[in-house]
Amino acid sequence: MPNDTAEPKGLARELAVQLLALVDDGKTMPILLIDGRAGSGKSTLADEVQNEFFKLGESAPRIIHLDDLYPGWDGLQLGVEYLQRAVLTPLSKREVSHYQLFDWASGERKEWREFAGGTPLIVEGCGTINRNSIESADLSVWLEETEEIRKERWMGREGNDAHWAQWAAQELDFYARERSAELADRVIAVL
Repeated sequence: MPNDTAEPKGLARELAVQLLALVDDGKTMPILLIDGRAGSGKSTLADEVQNEFFKLGESAPRIIHLDDLYPGWDGLQLGVEYLQRAVLTPLSKREVSHYQLFDWASGERKEWREFAGGTPLIVEGCGTINRNSIESADLSVWLEETEEIRKERWMGREGNDAHWAQWAAQELDFYARERSAELADRVIAVL
């Protein structure tokens, strides 16, 4: 059950202000985790937080989309493990994170990316908030949305519902095990 409601632009600005306050307090790489079921608005919120932070702080946070890390439609858990292993663990040790983006067309990891910190990091996607990742987070938000709206957004993005049930089953299993919404700082129903 959401413990908060928010208008998207206002929420994005609020999160950007919180990230900037962390930077002003000396935290060189605050981490914001944004999670929720497919179609709940995670990517949109991450982009809006990035834009708001840029307006306030003169630099843009790095965004990592878990859609770029999942190794295909059966890969929710593997994508989450890859995020932890290739990104969050190295950063927690003050090392440079090196990770490969998954190419959905070819079905394999291709382009390399790296991140050394020095700016806030926003990680968004299904499975972002879990028992391991929450240890790295400075801020974490779980987004709630109705299944009807989530599926409508999915259809708009994917063009069909061929993988909807397959992905939803993985989400149900993952969130029942990890209890991600309960780990989040805030559970928000976006207006």
